Amino acid sequence: MPCITKANKVQQIILSDNQDISRAGLIHIFSAAGSYRFSEADNKKELIACLESHPESLVVLDYTLFDIQSAEELLVLNAGFGKAGWLLFSNELSDEFVKQIYINSSNISILYKDSSRHELLMALHEIQKGRRYFSNIVSKSLLESAYKHQSEGTEAKLTATEKEILKDVASGRTTREISENRHVSVHTVVSHRKNIFRKIGVNNVHEATKYAVKAGLIDLADYFI
Repeated sequence: MPCITKANKVQQIILSDNQDISRAGLIHIFSAAGSYRFSEADNKKELIACLESHPESLVVLDYTLFDIQSAEELLVLNAGFGKAGWLLFSNELSDEFVKQIYINSSNISILYKDSSRHELLMALHEIQKGRRYFSNIVSKSLLESAYKHQSEGTEAKLTATEKEILKDVASGRTTREISENRHVSVHTVVSHRKNIFRKIGVNNVHEATKYAVKAGLIDLADYFI
C-alpha cells in the first residue's frame, strides 16, 4: 500500500502503527493540537518510501508491532534519516532496548501507549523543539539501569576486605575501632579507606555511606540507626 496522505496542512507525521484504532486516535489528538499532514506506513518498506518523500517528518512508530527486528536495525534506519524526528509509541519495551536507544541515538523519543493525552502532546512539543522526550516510566527505567550499573561497578572494583571496611565505615565505626576489630594497624585501615574512596569516587564518610547503601553493602535500617 502506498504512503497515504490524510490531510493537507503544515508538518508531516508518519504513523507507523499497525493498529487502526491507534492511528485514528493519534490523528485526532494531533489534529486538535495543530495543523499536520498524516501519512501511514504499514511496514519498513513503506516507512522508507515516506521518509524519502518527506525526510523531515515526525515518525510515530509502534516498534513492537512493526517489522523492524532489532534496536540495531532501528538505529541504522534512524541514522539514514537523521533529519526526521522519531517517537517510539509502544506498549512494552525491554530495559535493555531502552538503554540501547538512549545511548546510541540523539533524536529518538520514547512514550508508552498508556501515557496520557497531555504527555503525548508534551512529547510532540519537545520533539518540535529538537529535544528528546522520555515518559516518566522510561526515565525511571533508565535511572534504575544506571543505579544497577553503579552498584555492579562497586562490587567489581572493591576487594572483599575493602567491602568489609566500607561497611564498617558506613556503619559509623571509627578508624581505631575498625583497626581493633580487624587486628590491623590504624595505618592499614587509613590506607584501605583512601583506596576505597578513590575507587568509588567519593570524598568523605557521608558520601561513602550513601554509596554503600546504594550498592546494597549495608541495610537501610542500619543507615538510619
